[in-house]
Amino acid sequence: MRHRKSALQVCLLFPCIFAVINCGNPKQSGGTAGHLSEPVLKNQYTLAGTKNLYSGYRPIDSKGYIHVVVEIPAGTSQKWEVNKNSGNLELELKDKKPRIVNYLGYPGNYGMVPRTLLPEEKGGDGDPLDVIVLGPAVPRGTVLQARLIGMLKMLDGGEQDDKLIAVMLDSHFADIGSLEELEDRYVGALRILDLWFSNYKGYGVMESGGMADEKEARRVLEKAIDAYSEQEVLAEK
Repeated sequence: MRHRKSALQVCLLFPCIFAVINCGNPKQSGGTAGHLSEPVLKNQYTLAGTKNLYSGYRPIDSKGYIHVVVEIPAGTSQKWEVNKNSGNLELELKDKKPRIVNYLGYPGNYGMVPRTLLPEEKGGDGDPLDVIVLGPAVPRGTVLQARLIGMLKMLDGGEQDDKLIAVMLDSHFADIGSLEELEDRYVGALRILDLWFSNYKGYGVMESGGMADEKEARRVLEKAIDAYSEQEVLAEK
């Protein structure tokens, strides 16, 4: 009970803290540095990009920055997800109603790395690799370049569900290169991220394995890229 109370106390401070360090206008243009694309609204449930949002972008560029498709803008709770078959961004429905995450708004721009896969047969969830990008909120469906700085190791029902941690290039986080630098500048930020992802599905559902540095995060990313490539080769046979 003491742990739950502590988590609640910190999470109650979360909106105030991130209102300061993660401030921004969610309607800002995606045409700034590091923003590759914004999607077009096909209907109230579907956004389509200029390219396939799952397979149309490389996971890493020539400078080592990762590409991120933003599914859920910072501070929001409506659950959108890239459809691996169509490559469109779609609103998730539950009982024919839009799915809303029943918790505090997301602590950053949340999305996935294109052309990655965490295979179920290797302990993953069968989905692309998740990533949280710290910086001002951007429109959902924006494709960002971001600097990878670490990872939050998570298990969801026993399945690997790691969350890469990255920073937006055109933001006040841009010069942060490691988790240590993030914590030095914004004390408590890592604990907030850990608490948020440990509790947003309800107490005890998600299991945190703690933080990992950029090198370990990149190893997980490379394995997810290889897994996608292997699946692509098999599909062509």
